[in-house]
Amino acid sequence: MIEGMDLQSVLIPIASVGGLALIFGIILGLSAKKFAVESNPKVDRIINVLPGANCGGCGFPGCSVFAERVANGQASVRGCPPGGPSAAAAIAEQLGADSVPELRKVAFIKCNGSNDNIKRNYIYDGPKSCVSASQLATGGNKTCTYSCIGLASCKNACPFGAIKMIDSIAVVIEEKCSACGKCVKVCPKKLIEIIPINSSVRVLCNSREKAKAVRESCRAGCFGCSLCQKVCKEGAITVEDNIAHINYEKCTMCMECVNKCPSKAIKVMH
Repeated sequence: MIEGMDLQSVLIPIASVGGLALIFGIILGLSAKKFAVESNPKVDRIINVLPGANCGGCGFPGCSVFAERVANGQASVRGCPPGGPSAAAAIAEQLGADSVPELRKVAFIKCNGSNDNIKRNYIYDGPKSCVSASQLATGGNKTCTYSCIGLASCKNACPFGAIKMIDSIAVVIEEKCSACGKCVKVCPKKLIEIIPINSSVRVLCNSREKAKAVRESCRAGCFGCSLCQKVCKEGAITVEDNIAHINYEKCTMCMECVNKCPSKAIKVMH
């Protein structure tokens, strides 16, 4: 006997509670089994071969969403910029599909308006943001309104540390670049484009000004003289809106345009 209480009166509530716990446990177990969402093995295999950066360069919130879309045929196996061709090949292998090799791409900043090449209208002392500076009447403190403002908005947006500032110009560290495109989106001057990494011949200018205005503002700018277009035997260069454009698919890197450019706006990058 337990003092003040009958043993039976103690055991009955304990047994009742234990029985209810057992019943609820069985119900929960059956419910979990019935309503469980089965994991797609394809998604799991794709996630395992991704770099796991969760950078959003694929256009989706994260690697798991991208993997799900690829598994369902809603996204390309080549959609992961940080993974590049190797990740594309690995994903295709997991899906049992053939993978077409694709050249790695990098970001390219079309400007050579460094401190030695360009003039300044005034000393800027506002918010350290390219967008803020671009909203001024002159579009920034440099005489070329198309030039890199140099306040590092693209550098700050890069999740891979692939951009550095040299002489007030943003420069891409191609070994680190994943071509995720985040820098492209934040540049108010639209100076950044994604190009094949093996395209060594590039135009380091984005000005649409006529020759006289370019000469007055930047000694390294493209004059739109069309000499590069005339010497290119492959038809890989066209001049539109006073600026030279290179068709990287046609370019054979013969260097004729590089040698002919009077302002040296066309250069071999590596």
